[in-house]
Amino acid sequence: MAEEMTQQAALGGKRKLGLIDTIAQSVGLMGPVFSIAFLVPLVVGIISATGNGAGNAAALSVLIALVGVVGLGWIVAEYTRKIQAAGSLYDYVTDGLGSRIGTAAGWLYYLGMIALGSAILPLIGGIIHDTIQGEFNRAPLPYPVWDILLFLLVGSIIYFGVVLSTRVQLTLALISVTVVLVFSIFVIVQSGGVHHISSGFSPSGSPLHWKGVFFGVLYGVLLFTGFETSANLAEETDDPRRNIPRAVLISVVVIGLFYVVASFSQVAGYHFNLNLLGKNAGAPLFTLAGPKAAGGYASVGIRRLVELVVIMDMIAVLIGCAVSASRGVFALARDRRAPRPLASVSRHGTPFGASGFVLFVYAVVIVLVATTTAAALPKNPEYFSMFSWLSTFGGFAIAVIYLLISVGALKGLRSTGKLVQLYAACAVGGVVTAAAIYGAIYKVTSPTVWAPYIALIVLGVGLAASFLMPDAPVGKADFSGLSEAEQGPIKI
Repeated sequence: MAEEMTQQAALGGKRKLGLIDTIAQSVGLMGPVFSIAFLVPLVVGIISATGNGAGNAAALSVLIALVGVVGLGWIVAEYTRKIQAAGSLYDYVTDGLGSRIGTAAGWLYYLGMIALGSAILPLIGGIIHDTIQGEFNRAPLPYPVWDILLFLLVGSIIYFGVVLSTRVQLTLALISVTVVLVFSIFVIVQSGGVHHISSGFSPSGSPLHWKGVFFGVLYGVLLFTGFETSANLAEETDDPRRNIPRAVLISVVVIGLFYVVASFSQVAGYHFNLNLLGKNAGAPLFTLAGPKAAGGYASVGIRRLVELVVIMDMIAVLIGCAVSASRGVFALARDRRAPRPLASVSRHGTPFGASGFVLFVYAVVIVLVATTTAAALPKNPEYFSMFSWLSTFGGFAIAVIYLLISVGALKGLRSTGKLVQLYAACAVGGVVTAAAIYGAIYKVTSPTVWAPYIALIVLGVGLAASFLMPDAPVGKADFSGLSEAEQGPIKI
């Protein structure tokens, strides 16, 4: 009996994760270098659907977004002291808002996480292919081969153990963040931006003043997507009540400060000239890293180094998405919210059935990218069109869950006794996530706008399906068939 239960309910091998591993998961999925390389123009407002943004005050918007996400981080940290489970975000909503809404939230959140992973895999393959071709005028491998190699890499990592995945993520993130942070400070000094810091942190830096700053906050929140995912490793972590909260808050604050510096660097690097930044909106960081003759501050070699670390960071995001999604699908299946075979566990202590499902979806998207053409974005490569739509769906899905957690925490965390902190965290967390949801819909054109609408349909279908399911466990799991040594960290 114990052996059967272990195969169905227990995650983690003999080696448990530590604080560094859990930080690596959150940082890895946030993808700080990937985000800062491509999303700053969105915060500035030069590529947003609304046409509104923070302008030269982008760093101020990011700083305000950081305050809101710290509120969310506090909520997640407090919940991890109450519930330690593989599907933590789904369990938090269940605890605060009930089993039915929790089930719908679980479906939406982990489908969103799968969508993000399946979107970024072909994007990485395409960028590797196009970067090599652009820099060296050669393409040693076609697009699909790069996708297959990435598929095999992530499949091996999530099968053989999360310790391996977190260490790979940590290595990639440390190298990439260090390189870009050092370069960002160099640009601030060389551009003279160090003498104009007030320009980047004043509402007057935005053409629309405070209105523009708050539109920048809508998109600034997207930079932090995935900060909470270390909570999904609670069952595999040593002393999760201590290590997971620390990992969540450390990740948010440290990477948030990195975002503030790096976003200010990009605005300062273009001498606070929004028109000049707009001409390089595709990847402003790469232009800044190029030679002075091309408008940069470094050289071809440095530009190639920055391109490399961005790709490394994207791979860390891919691994983080796969790890988080597989743990979440496993938790849903274990709690009878999804087909039971998805709750099987490999001999390495990893979620075998759930990982197989995640990889299956990745494989389907790889095939679609290789065999279809998107009429919606005809001027872009297919891998970018697929990424644009799936990442919109995934980002919106995660924002909805953040909002539900913020609302549910008012009930679920009332017993902590920290009412002042709770109300403040729920207020700022709820406001910034509601704003992010608004930004995902307001003036967004078809077909991209269908992504959030389909996410809401998924939420509705999940809610309807929950009436056909038995009640999900709230705050506990049935480990009665296991010995005390086998149980490990459990929901309490």
